[in-house]
Amino acid sequence: MVFPERFSNLPEYAFPRLRRLLDAHEPGADPIVMTIGEPKHPFPDWVGDVLAGSLEGFNRYPDNNGVAPLRHAITGWAKKRYGLELDPDRHVLPLNGTREGLFNACLALCPETKNGKRPAVLMPNPFYQVYAVAALAVGAEPVYVPATDATGNLPDYAALPADVLDRVTVAYICSPANPQGAVASRDYWKDLIALAERHDFQIFADECYSEIYRDTPPPGALEVAHAVGAHPERVVIFHSLSKRSNLPGLRSGFAAGGPASIAQLKQLRSYAGAPLPEPLQAVATRAWSDEDHVIASRARYQAKYDIADAVLGDVQGYKPPEAGFFLWLPVQDAEQATLKLWKDTGVRVLPGHYLAREVNGMTPGSDRIRVAMVVEEEELQRGLSRLRDCLYG
Repeated sequence: MVFPERFSNLPEYAFPRLRRLLDAHEPGADPIVMTIGEPKHPFPDWVGDVLAGSLEGFNRYPDNNGVAPLRHAITGWAKKRYGLELDPDRHVLPLNGTREGLFNACLALCPETKNGKRPAVLMPNPFYQVYAVAALAVGAEPVYVPATDATGNLPDYAALPADVLDRVTVAYICSPANPQGAVASRDYWKDLIALAERHDFQIFADECYSEIYRDTPPPGALEVAHAVGAHPERVVIFHSLSKRSNLPGLRSGFAAGGPASIAQLKQLRSYAGAPLPEPLQAVATRAWSDEDHVIASRARYQAKYDIADAVLGDVQGYKPPEAGFFLWLPVQDAEQATLKLWKDTGVRVLPGHYLAREVNGMTPGSDRIRVAMVVEEEELQRGLSRLRDCLYG
């Protein structure tokens, strides 16, 4: 049996790797799990009613392009949030989970060559792992660009050599950033869009954490692209209900961009896609049309920022996240700190370098742990206090 080589060098995925590190050891106290970015806030109380009222939709195949009410709800939200004027028939595609979109967009939009050479796909390092798999799936070279304190925890793509930039077809960027919580400013987006215009590549903006922030809503990539008059196909954005609406099990998001890009995504979806069942699309339609539950959930995250700042504010190197729900905490050795924390206190976190790749002998995140602030506030207080006393006491 011969298997393809394109995925042969992938490291073990982060969470099986974490289980292998920790599960042979008993926790030092009752476990507090802050590893995966799975929101634990309650989802809206109307979800069950909407689902129950739409059950007949399970009796038919769902619309590949998403039902019209959902597409209109998405464009309505995008107008309120970003001031975008999007055509629900031409500019958006509902997704069966944003990971599907981030992967399939590379399949649908990354050309086989650029300037006669192998294409390059840029991504921050550390990063959401689907970016690398998407690049490898299309035969492109993944280019891992450090996103560390030295670069403001966002990648400095402009610092790459011109010969690399001339091969770039796609640049992934996550803002607010997972895991660091950094936010791309309007100036950052303007500079990146200008770079993409000069070197003719697309920006895939992963904005799944856009509705969780301290004070100021993060600017959107497509919003800025429209404001500066960029090529209409220059930016594709990806959004999700997993974080915004505490519905990770719904597997619902959307992609929005230029009409040609969305048409290509629809074409791929028609052959190989898995559209969301219509009853779940009904729930998604209601979710994108309602802000009350988002505001309530955001207030709880803002309270969690205050807890983290109070517990960890005196820790040397602690940097309060601007947005999202992760803490990116400094340690000497990420695996050693993670194991010690589990064995001594029962607090379960993720070594930062499990989300990164080694480049030139350096692996960003090897001196960081990622802590997901998804548990209840009282449990977060206990978990962070244990963490502080164990690792920084």
